Amino acid sequence: MARRYDCSDASDRAMGLREAASAVKRGELVVLPTDTVYGVGADAFNSEAVGDLLEAKGRGRNMPSPVLVGSPNTLHGLVTDFSETAWELVDAFWPGALTLIARHQPSLAWDLGETQGTVGVRMPLHPVAIELLTEFGPMAVSSANLTGHPSPQTCDAAQEMLGESVAVYLDGGPTAEAVPSSIVDVTRSTPVLLRAGAISADELRKVVPGLEVAP
Repeated sequence: MARRYDCSDASDRAMGLREAASAVKRGELVVLPTDTVYGVGADAFNSEAVGDLLEAKGRGRNMPSPVLVGSPNTLHGLVTDFSETAWELVDAFWPGALTLIARHQPSLAWDLGETQGTVGVRMPLHPVAIELLTEFGPMAVSSANLTGHPSPQTCDAAQEMLGESVAVYLDGGPTAEAVPSSIVDVTRSTPVLLRAGAISADELRKVVPGLEVAP
């Protein structure tokens, strides 16, 4: 049976974070609040767990899961060919609603889906998410909805959709707004905005004046 914890209560939050970290270590799924919408997460290095995440959402391998991190320093072990411009974006917008598509280290033993050697990485601006990611490490996290349904802004909405496929639900209250993160591809010589979300192209261009926008 899925367990749910109220993160507005200090003791419940501490217990929930411990239970969530333990569940992820066992290869189970957890739901956590982020600064955009609620996410469903798994151990990024457990291919079976990531497969369960995609299955729970009804999502194919052609839509690989992004990876959330608890600190920018984690990037050193995950990505390669990360440009100075990419680091400038990290410095300006992390933690926050910016996902960067980068080339992952070829030595990493993970299977996030059909990634073509890249990974979407983000550090969310939410204390509960950061605590869990700091405790456990990088997690594959996607919006906690069934594919084709709205991304959930509450734990209730996530639980209604995902039910018993998730072991632990961390209820952090309603998220501020259901605006997804902006996605920027930094694998090219000039960064490209693939999805305009919470951070506009104009804001991004204050850091990267030459930013291109995908058609």
